[in-house]
Amino acid sequence: MAGISGHWAFAFGVLGNIVSFIVFLSPLPTFYKIYKKKSTEGYQSIPYVVALFSSMLWIYYAFLKTNTTLIITINSFGCFIETIYVGFYLFYAPKKARVQTVKMLLLSVVGGFGVIVLVTQFLFKGAARGQAVGWICLVFSLCLFVAPLGIVRKVIKTKSVEYMPLLLSVFLTLSAVMWFFYGLLVKDINIAIPNVLGFILGIFQMVLYIIYNKKEKAILKEQKLSEKIQNHVIIVDENNNQKLPELTEEQIIDIVKLGSLISSGKIHVASCLHNSTCGVEAAKVEKVPKLQTAEA
Repeated sequence: MAGISGHWAFAFGVLGNIVSFIVFLSPLPTFYKIYKKKSTEGYQSIPYVVALFSSMLWIYYAFLKTNTTLIITINSFGCFIETIYVGFYLFYAPKKARVQTVKMLLLSVVGGFGVIVLVTQFLFKGAARGQAVGWICLVFSLCLFVAPLGIVRKVIKTKSVEYMPLLLSVFLTLSAVMWFFYGLLVKDINIAIPNVLGFILGIFQMVLYIIYNKKEKAILKEQKLSEKIQNHVIIVDENNNQKLPELTEEQIIDIVKLGSLISSGKIHVASCLHNSTCGVEAAKVEKVPKLQTAEA
C-alpha cells in the first residue's frame, strides 16, 4: 500500500508541477503589454513580490523535510521567473512605483524571509523547526488564496468579468487539486490544507464567471438592439401626406423584432392602419403606408 501511495503521490506531484508551471507563466501577456507600452502604468508589482516570497518560503520548508524534490523543483522555477518579472517591472516602472517595489522587496524578501530563517534556526531544532516553518507556509498560503476575493467583490459590484480571467482561475483550481492530493498522500497537512480553500475559492470564481458572463452578454445584446433604434420612426400616410404619432420605444423594439422575423421568413403578416378593415384576399389588400426614418 505504501508503494502504491508513493507512486500516486509522485504522479500528483508531477501534475502539480506542470499546472503550476503554466500558472507561473500566466503573467507573460501582461509583461508583453508593458514591453510594448514601455511603461507599467495600471499594473502593480505586489503579486510578483508576494509570489517570490512564497516560493522562497516553500523551498526553505522543503529543505527541512525529506522526499520533497517536487516541491523544490517548481518553487525554484517560481523564484527564477518571479525574479525576472520583478526585474522587468523595475526597469519599466516610473520612479514612484520603482521605489515602492524596492521597499516591498526589502521588507518581505530580505527582512521577512531573513527573520523567519534566523528565528527558526535559533529557536527550533530538529522536526520542530520543520513544523514551525510548515505552519508559516500554511498561513501564508491561506492568505494568498484569500487575496483574489478583492477581484470577486469587484466582479459582483461591476457585474463584469473583465478583471477575472477564466483560464487563470481554471489552472489555479487544477493546481489546488493536484497539490491537495499530493499533500494528502505524503501526509503533509501544511501542503494539503491550504489547497482545500484554494479549490473552493477556485470553483466559486468559475461559477461567478459563468453567471456574470451570461449577464454581460445579455446587456451587450440589449445595447446593440438599442443602437439600431436610436433614430425615431415616423409613419407617413402617402395618400394624404399626414404624419401619424411617433412610436414609443417599446413599439419600435417590437417593430424591429417583427421585421427580423418577417425577413427571415418565419412568419407572414398582413397589416393595415387607421383601424380599417383588411381583407384576406390578395386582391383586396390595401396599400400599406411607408415607414420612414427621421434622425432625432
